Amino acid sequence: MSAYKSILVPVGDAISGVAPLDAAMRLAGRFGSHVTALHVRVDPTTAVPLVGEGMSGAMVEEMIGLAETQGAQRAMGARRAFDDACARHAMPLAIAAPVLGPSAEWIDTVGREEDLVAWRGRLSDLLVFGHPGADAEMPTAMTLNTALMASGKPLLLCPDQLQTDFGRSIAIAWNGSAEAGRAVGCAMPFLREAKSVTVLSVAEHADSAVEAPAAELTAYLGWNGVAAATTVVHASASHAGEELLRQASSCGADLLVMGAYTHSRLRQLILGGVTRHVIAHAKLAVLMTH
Repeated sequence: MSAYKSILVPVGDAISGVAPLDAAMRLAGRFGSHVTALHVRVDPTTAVPLVGEGMSGAMVEEMIGLAETQGAQRAMGARRAFDDACARHAMPLAIAAPVLGPSAEWIDTVGREEDLVAWRGRLSDLLVFGHPGADAEMPTAMTLNTALMASGKPLLLCPDQLQTDFGRSIAIAWNGSAEAGRAVGCAMPFLREAKSVTVLSVAEHADSAVEAPAAELTAYLGWNGVAAATTVVHASASHAGEELLRQASSCGADLLVMGAYTHSRLRQLILGGVTRHVIAHAKLAVLMTH
């Protein structure tokens, strides 16, 4: 991948949308990208829960009206966040045709957020989300995971406080999996511009032979003009995510590149999972692919 020319940012509300919008527009300025901010309103007719015969038609209409009002207010807040971000980054609007240089557009639609984000994500080079944290709302977590599993494109997760020129010091979580290899390829626009790159070779057992695969990755990066150092990360399966974040912090990384859900979903549920831990606890930007 030579650059991220099309960036999708799901904007749920005025607060959660600020960090990913800022990150996406900074990247647009760096790579000359087009940013699509997508807000999905819930269909008010599906927002009303199934009820018994005791609820009258008037009560149902009142609930639908309330859902419409709340949806409109949420959409207005999200649009303000988009307009404010465009103003902060002097980002021109472009809708009808591609333009030279960075640009942005706003899309407000109705439907199932997770489905629409995944569908539009397939026609984007990069999806940008805010870190949901451990206490994320269920729709937010569902949308992120659906996009990760079903869009086929890389996701960039952004913390609330993000360095202006992030992606200059990069850590790669490497375990030799197909997902990790895909993540490295998708991160190449960042890697080629990075000042330092560290391969964190993840070994879940003390006797794991990980040096050779890590050396092969550094050789591959070298052919792409990227010089990288290597650090072996020894951790049990249940604590790999915690140790990975600690090592990324130790090497001064402002971006972590990793494959997502490289083990079976059942194993992820039993052991907690590196992916789930990183999504919930990372304080730096994370680029991940499945």
